[in-house]
Amino acid sequence: MSNPVSYPVFRTTDPAVALRVARELVAAGDQQYAQVSVDVELRTVREVLRIRQALPDSWFRKEDIENWAQGPSDPAGLHGGIHASELSSDPDFLRPHLPLRASMEYRPVGSIEEDFAASVGSNASEIWWSGLIWPDVPDNGIHSEANNARVSLLLNCRTEDLDERTDDHTVFVHVRRRSRDREAEERHASWLAEQIGQSVIGSRQE
Repeated sequence: MSNPVSYPVFRTTDPAVALRVARELVAAGDQQYAQVSVDVELRTVREVLRIRQALPDSWFRKEDIENWAQGPSDPAGLHGGIHASELSSDPDFLRPHLPLRASMEYRPVGSIEEDFAASVGSNASEIWWSGLIWPDVPDNGIHSEANNARVSLLLNCRTEDLDERTDDHTVFVHVRRRSRDREAEERHASWLAEQIGQSVIGSRQE
């Protein structure tokens, strides 16, 4: 089974424009089984409490593998995740666990994107659309692809780990990794970008 790789195809300082372009790219695929998920990293108690109120159906977790290894019992419940309605607002509880991630996963396309993008402010975050099917284009040597068809929008960062913080926002197209045929992989990403008037603008991410 292959794994997807992603290529950046658009970048802007306007989050609304970035979201519009990402949606155009989503529309290049079959959306019958598509879903959308979101994730944001929060580094202050103030931002945790603000997002808790702005996104009341989100789940909060600690994304720290080393911490998990040291404390597998997870007494705070933040390894498995805590729903916003059950997350303590006590700064003394929250502060030792920073940064926290807030996410909503596998929701209907169009149900959460705008509210999320409007809420995250300057925090590093991601919106991704999964369950797409890229079309079959035999004349270009491109075959229908479902398992690895995905679009992502990184807000205020340029890597999916949310660790390269920036003041801009980048749209990525995801295609099937082709370890022995990088040219075909890049051709597929380029063709998809061309369908919305864009092009590959940087190196792939794995």
